[in-house]
Amino acid sequence: MPLARAASRSRLLWLVALGFFMQTLDATIVNTALPAMAQSLGESPLRMQSVVVAYSLAMAMLIPASGWLADRFGIRRVYLGAIAAFVLGSVLCALAPRLDALVAARVLQGLGGALLLPVGRLAVLRMVPRQEFLHAMSFVAIPGLLGPLLGPTLGGYLVQAASWHWIFLINLPVGLLGGWATLRAMPRFRGRSVARFDSRGYALLALGMVALSLALDGLAGLGLRQAVVLLLWVLGLASLAAYALHAARSPAPLFAPRLFAIATLRTGLLGNLFARLGSASMPFLVPLLLQLGLGYSPLAAGLMMLPVALAGIAIKGAATPLITRLGYRRVLVGNTLVVGLSMASFALVSPTQPLAWRVAQLALFGAVNSLQFTAMNTVTLKDLPPALTSSGNSLLSMVQMLAMGMGVAAAGALLGAFGAQAEGRVLAAFQGTFVCMGLITLLAAGIFAQLRPADERPA
Repeated sequence: MPLARAASRSRLLWLVALGFFMQTLDATIVNTALPAMAQSLGESPLRMQSVVVAYSLAMAMLIPASGWLADRFGIRRVYLGAIAAFVLGSVLCALAPRLDALVAARVLQGLGGALLLPVGRLAVLRMVPRQEFLHAMSFVAIPGLLGPLLGPTLGGYLVQAASWHWIFLINLPVGLLGGWATLRAMPRFRGRSVARFDSRGYALLALGMVALSLALDGLAGLGLRQAVVLLLWVLGLASLAAYALHAARSPAPLFAPRLFAIATLRTGLLGNLFARLGSASMPFLVPLLLQLGLGYSPLAAGLMMLPVALAGIAIKGAATPLITRLGYRRVLVGNTLVVGLSMASFALVSPTQPLAWRVAQLALFGAVNSLQFTAMNTVTLKDLPPALTSSGNSLLSMVQMLAMGMGVAAAGALLGAFGAQAEGRVLAAFQGTFVCMGLITLLAAGIFAQLRPADERPA
């Protein structure tokens, strides 16, 4: 490979990793600071999941359009615009005087964040040879995991040393660096032919996602009555069904039905959805458990999240050789079971538990969850033909963000239900929630078991 081309690919990988870093830094800082934010805004800390859900749902809504936007306006222009929206949303979050204003600002921030990872990953798909894709995505994930490494500790420190507002203002220098790097490193990729945007399909799909997410979050304490929640569930399912029928007869649907003829994509999408419902709730639940259930300070809770990130980074180098040797099916089935069991093990947490045991729990979850993400993402995308890379990549990112928001909403609903039954025993409410979310993850192993022998090895 010529040196100039190798250097260009290297700069691109670091830029995409920086975008991933911005996303994960913001998400993990927010989770650690939720109790302080709740106190400042006069809200219950067990009802703050809307701050996380709004961000994830906004991302899920815009992601379906990310491939079309990148093809229509060019990858560099869209990526730069995403960074600008993300930074502006961060400033508005810091200035928000009430919870509703904060949630609205998180929506804007999520709309910017929605384009960072899928557009960056699309650039990697188009610039890196297919046989090097698994290695490239593992490399991108390593610097990106600095967000979870620094986020909880930095968030806890900023809350104690200053105020929660600084957890959003910290995005300003990172965003400025990302904008400068985009102008220097992001190629001007653009689709050769851009189909007309499927606005009707997009509206149906977005309506379905919003209705289902609001229905689930309504169970967690938005104050929605049961009849409204049921109506939202029916509306969401009907909208998704209408979209499926629309896509089947549309000449240029948002997501082509032939995408689902690819076996690895079908299995990977379903596995991502159900496995992430459980694992995505952990960054939300663990900091709350440490602060509300065990009396940790924000900084101490942030420091306790370091083993998760460090173990996640350490395992990345083993992902490629492990999948190459054992195949996707064995790795994903076995690892999904371990992820679910490690989540359920947090039901054993108690004030008398040795610190070493707690650190080992967190490190184990961080390692297997990191391996899970690498394997799930690559098996989903590895067999996509070039003509379907944009839509397939966008579909995967949408499912990931939708699962993240729904996972946090489900955890919040369970936490509220167990809290009501436990009559103020906060630790008991967390223990029941961890068992249920772990069980949801365990069930996802049956999806990955459907991978065929021909799908075992990396492309």
